[in-house]
Amino acid sequence: MIQATTSKELARQNYCSPSTVRRVILYWLERPPESVVSYSTVRHIILDGSFLRRNKGLYVAMDAYDHHIIHGGYNIREGGKDLKSIYQHLAARGLHPESATVDGNPQQINYLYAQWPMITIQRCVVHVQRQGLSWCRRTPKRTDAKHLRKLFLLLTDVQTEVQVNKFLRGVDLWERRFGPSLASSLNRGKVFGDVLRARSMLLKALPNLFHYVSNKNIVRSTNALEGYFSRLKEHYRRHRGLSPKHRKEYFQWYFHLVPK
Repeated sequence: MIQATTSKELARQNYCSPSTVRRVILYWLERPPESVVSYSTVRHIILDGSFLRRNKGLYVAMDAYDHHIIHGGYNIREGGKDLKSIYQHLAARGLHPESATVDGNPQQINYLYAQWPMITIQRCVVHVQRQGLSWCRRTPKRTDAKHLRKLFLLLTDVQTEVQVNKFLRGVDLWERRFGPSLASSLNRGKVFGDVLRARSMLLKALPNLFHYVSNKNIVRSTNALEGYFSRLKEHYRRHRGLSPKHRKEYFQWYFHLVPK
């Protein structure tokens, strides 16, 4: 059901008629699986969403320890109150995570703190680096952008407390040199605006950027979940005839049958 493109292909693989295959698929799509996850044992999670159409898509929670999917939702608006409902559902099922590795969605972070006030939020260093480099440009002409880009390039190399302190000193030196002039400038150009965005993002992310250094159970990026999304979408695109009313059940079965 997960990998084939059509009922005809499944029929050829299993030596039965396409109509029989369609009936079997429909039977199971109308009977989504029950979760067997032991939420109370999960301590560190990865959270991320992936768009399928417009501003709605999938939102998934992954166990950071073994990269198993512990929850997946379809037709979720990542910036809306859908996240609040998901966190309340997971908490009711016994999930009380010590940490969550996430991208920079502020609503997501706010809802996480609202549900679990003591949770440690780890910002995905890859997201911060990728966005920062994009805003600084590949070959920046501004001096402040050149030095800020060098800091973003160093970000994924930080592994020890010594490197954390060195990186923080670099940010502090950059801020003392360029911060005041950036804050007082009347420049409203796009390039200048992007440098401001890169600066703001980095300063806001710093408090939650290096928890993984002191706690090795915390993962520093959402890469494992992004890789899972890539494989899922590859399989999903093969189901060209999947009706909209069965998509939710399809993804429920996918999360159940392909948990990692």
